[in-house]
Amino acid sequence: MGKAMALLFAAEGAKVVVSDINTDRVNEVVKEITEKGLTAKGITTNIAIEHDVRNLFTLAMLTYGSVDVLVNNAGVMDDFTPAAEVTDELWNRVMGVNINGPFYACRLALQQMLKQGKGVIVNISSIGGLQGARAGAAYTASKHALVGLTKNIGYIYGTKGIRCNAIAPGAVNTNIMEGASFNKFGAERINPGLGTNLRMAEPNEIAELALFLASDKASNINGTVVTADGGWTSF
Repeated sequence: MGKAMALLFAAEGAKVVVSDINTDRVNEVVKEITEKGLTAKGITTNIAIEHDVRNLFTLAMLTYGSVDVLVNNAGVMDDFTPAAEVTDELWNRVMGVNINGPFYACRLALQQMLKQGKGVIVNISSIGGLQGARAGAAYTASKHALVGLTKNIGYIYGTKGIRCNAIAPGAVNTNIMEGASFNKFGAERINPGLGTNLRMAEPNEIAELALFLASDKASNINGTVVTADGGWTSF
């Protein structure tokens, strides 16, 4: 989804900073953007490390002089691990990427956006942040926390020209399950709900929604969560 967003935003004229923990992926996306004559810089970032997030924002400011839109897209799953079996290592990893990182990024973005008098934040949550059994305990808690952070930021800074919204995708055809090894008990409990999914979304469908929320067309949408799951949670 991050790649799709970077390509789409750049195509619409945005000056993009691409970040990912995987350097090769960063370079591939930047190359694809710049070969089209569009504007992008890249930086390897572990979103769970505050120093890395600061480096990301330093690059953005030194290169472009402003931060107008922040999209927090990085996320990791938790193998459907139920609470009784969640290790400290798993909990800290999921929380580090899914909520600590977005918080670090939001904090820095807000500090700059307040100086500018405007800005937009789009957080990629999940229907796991709206429901109790779309993932394991750590992922579910992290995405609920991101929804709460989104609503708080949207309301608190809504009078400062800053909007903050979240997207809650359902299943999306991405690489987030790379290397997954599902917890047997957790997967068995969650599996009946997975079977009600109507279809997988494609990354560009989420990217189009992120672009809309970042644009002036969404000027009155703030502090809320837009569900993009093809109707899955309607069941």
